[in-house]
Amino acid sequence: MPRAKRTSRILAKAQLRASGLKAIDPNIDFGDNNSLDYMQQQIDQLTAKIDTHNTALAVLDASRTEIERLEKNLSALCEKMLLGVAFKYGNDSNEYEMAGGVRKSDRIRKSTVTRLKSALPNTQQ
Repeated sequence: MPRAKRTSRILAKAQLRASGLKAIDPNIDFGDNNSLDYMQQQIDQLTAKIDTHNTALAVLDASRTEIERLEKNLSALCEKMLLGVAFKYGNDSNEYEMAGGVRKSDRIRKSTVTRLKSALPNTQQ
């Protein structure tokens, strides 16, 4: 699932306010960095930073997708290699266990009594 792109309510509010101030006076200036030009510079700076942030999120999403694809391919290769060892040496061999498999003789199976007990409650319902 891709990450949500960032938006800013403050940026939208500032853009609306700037357009309203521009309608009043395009050169409005209250001194001490309280001017329409400075406000527009801050709006542009925040817009650029949000765009950079959203681009970075897109790169992260692409990277995550690539990692998941590589993990899937590696998992399939590991499974094929284990099957190859089982085919060549058998699935009850020491080599199969060394390759990461569980030997057939080492597998713990439920006893017949346990399987029958677990099946009884399901059939009575």
